[in-house]
Amino acid sequence: MKKSVFTIIAMLLIIASCTSQKKLAYLNNLPETGGEQYFPMAIPEYRLQYRDILYITVKAITADGTIIDFLSSSRGTGSSVYAQGEAGQFLIGYDVNSEGEILLPVLGRIKVGGFTLDEARQIIQEASNRHYNNATVECKLLSFKFTVIGEVRSPGTYVNYNNYLTALEAVGRAGGIDDYGRRDRLLVIRPVPGGTKTYTLNLQDKAILSNEAYFLLPNDVVIVQPQDKKIFNLNFPTVASVLSLTTSLITTTLLLINYFGNN
Repeated sequence: MKKSVFTIIAMLLIIASCTSQKKLAYLNNLPETGGEQYFPMAIPEYRLQYRDILYITVKAITADGTIIDFLSSSRGTGSSVYAQGEAGQFLIGYDVNSEGEILLPVLGRIKVGGFTLDEARQIIQEASNRHYNNATVECKLLSFKFTVIGEVRSPGTYVNYNNYLTALEAVGRAGGIDDYGRRDRLLVIRPVPGGTKTYTLNLQDKAILSNEAYFLLPNDVVIVQPQDKKIFNLNFPTVASVLSLTTSLITTTLLLINYFGNN
């Protein structure tokens, strides 16, 4: 009797903790076959701010046909720095100070804070035109960092070497959502001037493709919420032990009652 009761309870608990395939799928309301769908979206423009690090070059062709980078030559750095990988790129980057300015050799202090990356490139281009002839400015953001925590397989802070990054790509960089993560509730925390803005994304709904937070910005934090069953599953061994002990006590009590009742 004890084994039967315990087996039934255990089966009910296991069934209650099961997850359907639908809950594990991404964008599960898209058409299964055929049909092309278009999802309009506005890619948010990131404006440079304090502590950002920019990679900047001012290149031109010399009289002998050689392409040189005036900024690299001014700093005394060469291609060997690039061989150092990520650390080397940050060493030759230009920090945006608390006043929103960067300090460039020859060009001096240039205000880039509050401007988009393309606007900053144009400002630097105008400054370089006053010192160099026919030079071309290249400007990239090195400090595009984002953080993914919660129910993912590899939580942490990552660097994105691209102008754009989607929420799905960020989750993929973190190894994907684990067995306990909710795909219908992804929290995006975004620092904005004067405060913080939050968004809730549903990775199972195709509407995410048009969501304002689908494209992440530098310093965004993505949090994958846990499923309700996680706490239950973590506590299942304890619950099973308590149930087993309770069943044993009840069975023993009934046997004692039956024994003394017959005597």
